[in-house]
Amino acid sequence: MTAVIARSQISQPERWSVSGGSVSRRLESWSEILATTHLAFDISPTDATPTRFAGVVTRHPIDDLMLVDCAAAQFRGRRSAALIGAHGAASHEHVLGFQFVCKGVERVREGSRELMLTPGHVVLWDGLAPTEVEIIEPFYKRTLMFPRDRALAVCPRLAECDALPSLDGSGPARLLVRYMNALALELAALEPAASAAAATAALELLRAAVEPGLPTGRAAERTALRAEIRRYVRARLPEPGLGPVSIARAFSISVRALHALFEDADASVAALVRNERLARCLEDLRRRNGGSVTDIAFRWGFCDAAHFSRVFKREFGVTPSEVRHEALASGTH
Repeated sequence: MTAVIARSQISQPERWSVSGGSVSRRLESWSEILATTHLAFDISPTDATPTRFAGVVTRHPIDDLMLVDCAAAQFRGRRSAALIGAHGAASHEHVLGFQFVCKGVERVREGSRELMLTPGHVVLWDGLAPTEVEIIEPFYKRTLMFPRDRALAVCPRLAECDALPSLDGSGPARLLVRYMNALALELAALEPAASAAAATAALELLRAAVEPGLPTGRAAERTALRAEIRRYVRARLPEPGLGPVSIARAFSISVRALHALFEDADASVAALVRNERLARCLEDLRRRNGGSVTDIAFRWGFCDAAHFSRVFKREFGVTPSEVRHEALASGTH
């Protein structure tokens, strides 16, 4: 059972480049690369596509986010509703992309939006939206791809948008670009726990960038409040008294109203607190310098070591001691 929850060690970046002799074969190779690393597109040449068409993609995971660098010569790509709906979007295509253009010119049509992207432009795109792109001048772009469900957990009002908000002039968007560039330099040295923290920080910057341009309404306010409560819970997990009563008091609502707010959510408030604590405990149990099982349990707000062991085994199928022993035996840092 331990293997089920074992986490891989530091991963290395993956790299793809176009191969083939003819321009048609090289574009076919590029289509396969994009389907693997970004989204599936029907690829075709333009009048400016070179005979020796070239394209390169490098990507690196940041927890469950993906940092992707992409460079290519001129081509045209179309992601139609029929292509998306033929077999349903692939699991890795349920993403939102935060894209920064480093070089070149790209024309993008997504729904009612038509954009001409040049160096310095930042744009948010939706992997489930029909899209047409045309590379006018050879380009290089860097994209941070967020799992759609995780992005919506911190920006719930995004789900109600007919069109994604513009990021023009957004200070948090520019900050996210700088953070993304810093991550590219440091990723090879990040341990899994640091990678998870880096992903959380990126999500918070994404939220700060997009929220000012999102619609409001009663349903949106409820989902936004739930997201705020989840952030509040994650920031206060070490506090033993954290629970529905203290959370309701912090948000100036009744405990009954708090429970009603989460009645259609994936988990109750109490389950949210417990699951977040268990996740943090699991991370520390895997770290060689995490401390004893009791230290870790108390660090994250559990007041009874025996109770902690029971709920941990119920959640993960192994005891905290088994995870701790495996970490110490394997020399995980």
